[in-house]
Order: sequence, then structure tokens, then C-alpha cells
Amino acid sequence: MAQTQRGRRLMGEINVVPYIDVMLVLLIIFMVTAPLLTQGIKVELPKAGAEPLAVKNKQNEKPLVLSIDSQGRLFLNMGAEPTKPLEDAVLLARATAILRRTPDIDVLVKGDASVAYGRVVSAMVLLQQAGARKVGFLTDPLPPARNPTRS
Repeated sequence: MAQTQRGRRLMGEINVVPYIDVMLVLLIIFMVTAPLLTQGIKVELPKAGAEPLAVKNKQNEKPLVLSIDSQGRLFLNMGAEPTKPLEDAVLLARATAILRRTPDIDVLVKGDASVAYGRVVSAMVLLQQAGARKVGFLTDPLPPARNPTRS
């Protein structure tokens, strides 16, 4: 028994190589899956030259976004399935619940450029009935103007 104690030395440091290997594998998995998680509703936003609104300094609070696609279907970015179209009554119930919980949340409408104006107005009426006091619109910025070159 005395010889086995003499032949072995205690190791006082941790071997971190396996941990580094695991972290690199996890990094690669997250890099591959991150683009797959960014799903959304395909909406062709109208272009406008309006100045962007000042963003309130709210931590970890994303705005309530009502999306209207080109077929006039309504989507809400909060809930279990944000990519599933909602009926008007279901949208009203969900928006009411969200606005009761957080009454000062920013409410935005993301309407497709080709959708009928009446559909956007009816969606805004639903938001108003749910308790939204102010509603903003999401748009894409105008393309930069080209300056003619002088010779």
C-alpha cells in the first residue's frame, strides 16, 4: 500500500479542455439555430419619409405589434403562436388582456402596403376597443435620393 501512494501524485488543477470543446459545440449549435428562430409575418411595409419616434427607455418591454399581411389577416406578436392568424374577436381579447396588464405599452400597427385601408382602420378600432390610447405605424424609410452628377 505504501508503494501505490508513492507512485501517484495528487493533481491540483482542473482539466478545462473538455469544457472548451463542449462550449465550442454549443456555440456552433446556437449559431446554426439562431437564424431559424427569427420567424415572422411577411409584410411589405409602405415607405415614408417620417422621422423616427423617440424610443422610451423601457427595459425588457417590447411593443405590442399588430401585423396585417397582404390578405388582410391579423397577427399579434405576443402570445403562444405569433405567426398564427387571429380572428377579430380573439385579437380583441388578447390585446385587452395585454393592455390591462401593461397599460403604458407601445402599440404599433405593421400593415402591408397592398392591404385595403379599411382593413387597417378596422384593426385600429379593435386596438382602441382593447384600450390602446396611442397607436403608431411601422414604415420603411424612403430610399436615399440620388444626386445627379455634374459634368
